[in-house]
Amino acid sequence: MSIVFLVRHAQASFGAENYDALSALGMRQSRWLGEYFAARGLRFARAMSGTMLRQQDTARGILAEMGEGAPALVLHEGLNEYPGEALYTAHTGLEPRAHQLSDARDYWRTFRAAMQAWSEDRLADVPESWLDFGARVRAALAEAVRDTARDDAVLVVSSGGAIGRLLADLVDAPASTAIELNLQCRNTGFTELVAGREALRLLSFNNVPHLDRAERRASITFS
Repeated sequence: MSIVFLVRHAQASFGAENYDALSALGMRQSRWLGEYFAARGLRFARAMSGTMLRQQDTARGILAEMGEGAPALVLHEGLNEYPGEALYTAHTGLEPRAHQLSDARDYWRTFRAAMQAWSEDRLADVPESWLDFGARVRAALAEAVRDTARDDAVLVVSSGGAIGRLLADLVDAPASTAIELNLQCRNTGFTELVAGREALRLLSFNNVPHLDRAERRASITFS
């Protein structure tokens, strides 16, 4: 069986014109995680990320710290995040960025409600359904572990919503659980999955040992 290290992207640029770019801290988080994996002696047989820049740059930052022999990064659209801005606008009729800047706490309450409405198929004119979102994330993970050998380690970099959706499906939990897991995912937090012949199993969730030290705890972020 192989082990999947499923990583949420590093800190992006919340509230900025272009969210899909790592912050300076995000770039450091990625390198720190790569250093941690290297210190553990991990050697990834495969590395895959979504096509979003924050996902690609996180994966490349990790791999850059792992020395010679790191695999080439494979991109897969199935690991991309859900269309968050479109969901927010479909639920509220508003553009989300102004709300992010004016009242972040209320923004996240509203966003959670938008996610719940989406999961219940109550939003019109959205580019992707809740069911289709889950199906393409599961398909991407299946591709990531396809033909891997026993004891292989696989790096997969995605986003909080995709990770939450996958984990809720793995443990047969409702959509509300997927939404809560999404909102709890820490930047560069990694989840370990055991990939057997017929199923994925959850081993651990949302680990940040590379940040959980006195001089780096202020670098634990959720954006």
